[in-house]
Amino acid sequence: MRVIDGVLYLNPGSAGPRRFRASVTLATLDLDGAPLQPVVHDLNGPVTRRIS
Repeated sequence: MRVIDGVLYLNPGSAGPRRFRASVTLATLDLDGAPLQPVVHDLNGPVTRRIS
């Protein structure tokens, strides 16, 4: 995450199928708060049930 000239740049990752060794992540951003505080969520938790 970076702020350049007042613009927030954030790479939330990818919540799709795993590619390479990258983590499966997504980001949320609460627009009501000040200052903006993005949260990156890691979705790589243990798989308890697979749906086919």
